Amino acid sequence: MAKITIYQLFPRIFGNITNVNKAWGSIEENGCGKFNNINDNTILSLKDLGITHIWLTGIIRHSTTTDYSTNKLPADNPLIVKGRAGSPYAINDYFDVDPDLACNVQNRMKEFEELIERIHNHGLKVVIDFVPNHVARQYNSNPNYGKSYISSSKYILGAKENNSKGFDINNNFYYLENEAFVVPDEAFTFAEHFSSTIKEYLEFPAKATGNDCFTSKPSVNDWYETIKLNYGIDFINNTKHFDPIPGTWLCMNEILHFWASKGIDGFRCDMAEMVPHEYWKWQINEIKTIFPEILFIAEIYKRELYEIFLQEANFDFLYDKVGMYDNLRDVLERKRSVLAITKSWQNTDGLNDKMLRFMENHDEQRIASHFFVGDAYKALPACAISVFLHQGPFMIYNGQEFGEKAEGSEGYSGNDGRSSIFDYWSIDCLRRWNNNGNFNIEQLSEKEKNLRNKYSIILNEAINEPAISNGKFYDLMWINTHLVDINCYVFIRSFNSQNIIYAVNFNEFAIDVKININKHVFEFIDSDLKDDITIETNIEGYWWKKFLM
Repeated sequence: MAKITIYQLFPRIFGNITNVNKAWGSIEENGCGKFNNINDNTILSLKDLGITHIWLTGIIRHSTTTDYSTNKLPADNPLIVKGRAGSPYAINDYFDVDPDLACNVQNRMKEFEELIERIHNHGLKVVIDFVPNHVARQYNSNPNYGKSYISSSKYILGAKENNSKGFDINNNFYYLENEAFVVPDEAFTFAEHFSSTIKEYLEFPAKATGNDCFTSKPSVNDWYETIKLNYGIDFINNTKHFDPIPGTWLCMNEILHFWASKGIDGFRCDMAEMVPHEYWKWQINEIKTIFPEILFIAEIYKRELYEIFLQEANFDFLYDKVGMYDNLRDVLERKRSVLAITKSWQNTDGLNDKMLRFMENHDEQRIASHFFVGDAYKALPACAISVFLHQGPFMIYNGQEFGEKAEGSEGYSGNDGRSSIFDYWSIDCLRRWNNNGNFNIEQLSEKEKNLRNKYSIILNEAINEPAISNGKFYDLMWINTHLVDINCYVFIRSFNSQNIIYAVNFNEFAIDVKININKHVFEFIDSDLKDDITIETNIEGYWWKKFLM
């Protein structure tokens, strides 16, 4: 199996070359990236970087304050939209794409389909988000858009609700009986940044909020702009109702078939752990019966659910956030020693080849921000560890390869070290890389060029080295404990007769290292050598080195 390397690309910001960046700015003021900005040069550049899959984030139409009434897509009430552009995880129509991303709104689906074709033509694959747990409070799917047979479907979310019951097996949503939804006070303050007239938002009875918040008065820290979907779990009585198959399951099945039929190669499943694994087991089997090669990646944060979601629900890969990411971040911030890496993979032993690793994504703070380590080069050792340790996928976030810092406040997002997914914005390093659609390094600084080259070396090592893609892993730290004090981590990847030692230096400066190899290691790699040996070498700062045995 080939190593999977994923580039998370947020089209709204990725292709935006407008250099205004006004806080809380409109799409007219700040601009917006389009499907067409992701051109052949983009894809070829990513392929050269060492990318195999592009995760297009924020594709499905979501809640927004931007008005497309001329296309029968009116703006949502700003009181229940996070930011001016809106959260890509507050889905407004599962069968549509975000009109912001189209040059011609009327032809938006065609433009997206052409993008899929461009990516496939260059041998890369496409991943999009599937958001199964919740939808926007003003969810309004147009069943006639994009796929004719859906117009006669019985499975349209919210079409046949009995809102007099808190829970009903036939409902798609949960209700707070005899209670009206109360907008958080802070939402009025947010809306006042860009709207002089704010209309009251009415919802009666109130629906439960997306983050399992069963109150009519969610806080600003809740996912108040979303509503929770009902998969047949009665949260009041703590009972499950999966037979007959709940209507929400059937709705989601139709949605996934819709996108899979367009050539999507994988789904990154948002907050998968908040949806019952019984549904996933049924759903993944349904899709893979028709589309056997399609990938399902679970965003999941509860370690106790890993085996269930892999072995019962049949996900292909799981997020390795609370394990490897958190431990590597502690290592980079000098809160823990490199032995945290060993403890991390041991905690998921037997599952490591199914773990998706990363050092950045849209939820996490940028490496180069002052909230993290402040220097993108410092994380190169952690990226190398994430890529080389096991067979599972690795992912980077657009701009990571140039050291994006995410400085300043874009609007709703605030100054938090993250690139906003809620606001219209552009990123300087991506604008310069774009360079009038050429996507070359001409306008990049020497530091940015060098950093991108370092990422390219790591990613291409991963996809071209069989020992990384398919080999066994052996941790050498137990016989090299002396390396803990100098922040160096060593391990072996072994495939067929090829055995490679990788040594990773977490220091800014070069270090001299002595790596011990003993008979237990020789047994692991099936070597005829019997006498202990020591390898001596020098490793440059914030980098790695490999040795063939």
